[in-house]
Amino acid sequence: MENKKSLRIALAGNANVGKSVVFNQLTGLNQVTGNWPGKTVERAEGTLYYEGYTFNVLDLPGIYSLSAYSLEEVVSRDYIAIDRPDIIINVIDASNLERNLYFTVQLLELEAPVIMACNQMDFCSKKGICIDLEKLSNLLNIPVVGTTAISGIGISELISEVVSIAQGKTKIILKPPEYGVEIEKRIQNLKEKIQSNLPDLAELYPPRWLSIKLLEKDPIIVEKVQKLDNGNTVLELANKHVKEIEEIHGHISSVAIAAERYNIANRIAQKVQEFVKEPRLTFEEKLDTLTSHRIFGYPILIAIMAIMFAIVFVVGDFLIVVLEGIFYGALLPNLETFLIDAGLPPPIISIISRGILGGIVAGITIALPYIIPFYIILAFLEDTGYLPRAAFLMDNIMHKMGLHGKAFIPLILGYGCSVPACIGCRIMETDRERLIAGFVVVLIPCAARTVVILGLVARFVGFGWAMGLYLFNLILIFVLGRIAFKTVPGEPMGLIMEMPTYKRPSLKVMLIKTWNRSKDFVYIAFPLMVAGSLVIELLRLAGFLEIIGMVMSPIFVSWLGLPDFSAIPLVFGILRKELTLILLADVAGTTNFALVLTPVQMIVFALVSMIYIPCIATIGALLREYGGKRTAIIIIADIALAIILGGVAFRLLSLFL
Repeated sequence: MENKKSLRIALAGNANVGKSVVFNQLTGLNQVTGNWPGKTVERAEGTLYYEGYTFNVLDLPGIYSLSAYSLEEVVSRDYIAIDRPDIIINVIDASNLERNLYFTVQLLELEAPVIMACNQMDFCSKKGICIDLEKLSNLLNIPVVGTTAISGIGISELISEVVSIAQGKTKIILKPPEYGVEIEKRIQNLKEKIQSNLPDLAELYPPRWLSIKLLEKDPIIVEKVQKLDNGNTVLELANKHVKEIEEIHGHISSVAIAAERYNIANRIAQKVQEFVKEPRLTFEEKLDTLTSHRIFGYPILIAIMAIMFAIVFVVGDFLIVVLEGIFYGALLPNLETFLIDAGLPPPIISIISRGILGGIVAGITIALPYIIPFYIILAFLEDTGYLPRAAFLMDNIMHKMGLHGKAFIPLILGYGCSVPACIGCRIMETDRERLIAGFVVVLIPCAARTVVILGLVARFVGFGWAMGLYLFNLILIFVLGRIAFKTVPGEPMGLIMEMPTYKRPSLKVMLIKTWNRSKDFVYIAFPLMVAGSLVIELLRLAGFLEIIGMVMSPIFVSWLGLPDFSAIPLVFGILRKELTLILLADVAGTTNFALVLTPVQMIVFALVSMIYIPCIATIGALLREYGGKRTAIIIIADIALAIILGGVAFRLLSLFL
């Protein structure tokens, strides 16, 4: 590693230990997200430039072990063992030291160059725990740095430690922990057998780690060994030792080895941590009790959701008024005057002002004012740790849909964007649960559909009617989920979920998350808006809009009760849902929709937009997660629901409005 100016760093650790905060502190805005090649597991990468070094930082999935129980675990261990990053930063929750050390022990088994970031040291102090970091470093034979990543404390020391290792000033001793004599003896026997019979595999993975995995009967490693020459010879010895370990310990071998790891973690934790004062209930623990309460938790959850949408509407509405005054009151009229004075033909002026600039201005004045406040609030709820509490509270209700409370998290993410919501369904344990969750999350009104609901219904009909649409949406999701529960074969799973400690969110991290989510809108949606506005303006100038409206009129006019021009934005809305409202303004020739639509038509238009076919990006996510057949079924069901419910709503609402 010495003299290398570009280093690969991987962050590894349990979920909810502040790993993503450390990642954000290290990389700032220099981040990209995507999937591992050929895998439906998300990866986040970033770059850090420091003292002439380039650190390529990879945030591995938050996991609790390096077994073969989940795809995330397999991806993480293969990256560490095969790709061999220069340094692993093991981020742990210092206030739960023993539990986190179990994962550390497994990293050391992989003989990886590890630095420990002992994070959340502030919670240690609140709990009255004092950790001797120097002693912990000596016992583990790795560098240990205390951090409070949310405040940036210790991050500079962590980077300096990485640089010290890169310069050769600090040496990492790759010394895996030793187990009890009965297991250790058999590990060594198997290790020698692997080195002599499977040299190629021993080059790929550490032989000692392979031995442990064979004794644990890890299915992936067993399969790899079976395919190799002399593999059966190694497996015969492994099976013999497995039986011996199970006879000695009275448990299956994987449990016996797990117990050895926990014993090591327990011994180390007892030696390095001390309770310096009697722990008292902190404010965070009291808040946890209140927000998770089986009675009081539900009104708090409802209040939080209502406040979230109220803030988004109030802030968004204020920004729209300000921005419309700037763009439509001054900039666009002056620009049109300039183009006319320049002597350009009216069609060219129309293409520039309404087609190109109209799409950009509509995106700024209609979509962004609602999207950005929503993403800020969502980041706040994520970083404080409230979302797992919401999942816990919703567990009983979600079970009625054949899911468990964990499914509530992708549902909440769906209010931001349907794409991460679809990907988030991976947290469900079975294929049945993933399918049901994927079916209902695409019905959640994302931030783009929120633009339509708030920008059309809340502004021109009333905030109460907009909230009524959200309530109807929740009832619809529950009913459809219930139907899917009865239709799709299988049994619901129970909820096993870690409840992270409440944390004080970092404004910097919240803004980074908001930007990472909003930049897709800026980079992808804006070009689509301009292209959509331009195409519509060209169709209008060519006289095709009337023809399209006539073709679609049996559905849109006769059944849904909408004006014929509404077909265009709903059809093009497949590109981006917020494009629906922006193109509606284009074809209507105004952003004052009260001039061209009745209250009933506004509600029906928003209802259809909320339910019908998801956007292209969501369709891509569905194809990747569920395949073509299931995606087609979901899309057809959404379109049918939107048309049927839209027509019924038009007839019912016409009786009251």
